[in-house]
Amino acid sequence: MKKINVDINKCKGCELCIMVCPIKNLKMSDEMNAYGNPYIVVISDDKCLACCLCSSMCPDWAITIKDKNTESDTNE
Repeated sequence: MKKINVDINKCKGCELCIMVCPIKNLKMSDEMNAYGNPYIVVISDDKCLACCLCSSMCPDWAITIKDKNTESDTNE
């Protein structure tokens, strides 16, 4: 089982990850991070396909995909 991990302070709110998510499982937060940027949030961990498109697209390495069992990072 995989889980999306977002470092909200690395996210600049570019929305590239939202555009590539095949199941539209990401959205922008109504809140701002420490740098005044909106950031992405995961709608449902359970729906994630673990396709890693979001983490691959992120220019700021704000998204990692972790295995819920081992907590190891996957950036494929």
